[in-house]
Amino acid sequence: MTKVGDIVKSKVTQITKYGAMVTLENGEPGFIHISKISNQYVKNVADFLKEGQEVEARVIGKTKDGKWELSLKDQKVDEDQQKAAAKAEFERKLAKFLRDSEKKFAEYKKRAEKKGGRF
Repeated sequence: MTKVGDIVKSKVTQITKYGAMVTLENGEPGFIHISKISNQYVKNVADFLKEGQEVEARVIGKTKDGKWELSLKDQKVDEDQQKAAAKAEFERKLAKFLRDSEKKFAEYKKRAEKKGGRF
């Protein structure tokens, strides 16, 4: 008997714009919403799932039409890993911003010197 919180094996039967229809190993229908496919941004479900693919998912509820709602996201992602990844991404963006700023400033300074040495 399937219940909320269980990890179940299921097979993707159809890819839709908003997620994926699946069939649980016991034959019951399920749905994985696009927001529950990955911790990353998902623009296109087909980039992450394919019809016929077997996946393990966590049962998170039941839809109004009786399908099981499933999630592929790791429900217990280590917070330290998330923070480290966020910090690394911030550092990468900051370094790029500084490089771009220095380049623009150097170009501005060069143009200003050509116009009489004033900023």
